[in-house]
Amino acid sequence: MVSPNQESWTVEVHRLQKNFGDFVAVDDVSLCVQRGEIFGFLGPNGAGKSTTIRILCGLLRPSGGRARVNGLDVATAAEAVRKNIGYMSQKFSLYDDLTVEENINFFSGVYGVAPERQQARKDYVLRMAGLEEKRQTMTRLLAGGWKQRLALGCAILHEPPVLFLDEPTSGVDPIARRSFWDLIYQLSEAGHTIFVSTHYMDEAEYCHRLALMYRGRIIALGSPGELRDSLKTHRLFYLDSSDPLGAMQALEGLEGIFDVAVFGGGLHITVADPRSAGPQIRSLLAQGEIRIRRLEEIQPSMEDVFVAMIEAEERKAT
Repeated sequence: MVSPNQESWTVEVHRLQKNFGDFVAVDDVSLCVQRGEIFGFLGPNGAGKSTTIRILCGLLRPSGGRARVNGLDVATAAEAVRKNIGYMSQKFSLYDDLTVEENINFFSGVYGVAPERQQARKDYVLRMAGLEEKRQTMTRLLAGGWKQRLALGCAILHEPPVLFLDEPTSGVDPIARRSFWDLIYQLSEAGHTIFVSTHYMDEAEYCHRLALMYRGRIIALGSPGELRDSLKTHRLFYLDSSDPLGAMQALEGLEGIFDVAVFGGGLHITVADPRSAGPQIRSLLAQGEIRIRRLEEIQPSMEDVFVAMIEAEERKAT
């Protein structure tokens, strides 16, 4: 993706701060998001993601810094900001006692869709979400993936240029998640800016750029490829052994090994030098009579990248 320039920014954040008493929830956050970009916002619970999103949606006033969404200042034009965005949370924000079509009609009124546009927008949402045959179905009877599609459709009825999705795929199955991301790509290609938070690391690969937030601060920012490249001084091994817990205890803290983490039924081992690490690991585990079924160098996933970055922040703090 081309680097953002000032004319194409739809979200601009500069040194944003949010305090709740003595607690700093958002600490000196700066970022810019380009028109049509899918921008991923990641981090553990309590990192400050939702607080930042609520500020950008005009729901919370910042304690310091400034932010603009679609050219509007979130502190001085909060109501106008809310009219220019779509928002979808993990709760889906639907009415279960209404049919699919009734939910669309209701949110058309809430978002102020002009009467002469309502039928066209309803038809578009039903077609986009694949709900044309379910328009008279009670919403409570829809499976999670269909509810998710309906909630996204309701959020874009008023054709907002910027869409905020706060963990929208939480609690739905992998197939529904993949289908949902297909819809996100369609919206991005149509010019919508998508600002999405998620705790699924595989979804980070779907974003054009990512920000990793930790303890109120952004500790990494870039494309998935750029973030993986930032770990080029670290190499990764996968270990499948007869005693994963024993292997972890034996390897943690060893010189030249940065991190040992459980991954599936095995371990991911982050090392400085793969040439010396392999023989070192084999020798140490042999001493403990731990049988190695598989030990090989692998490419890091986004989960490995983020774990390594957060571990580095923890080491700085201590």
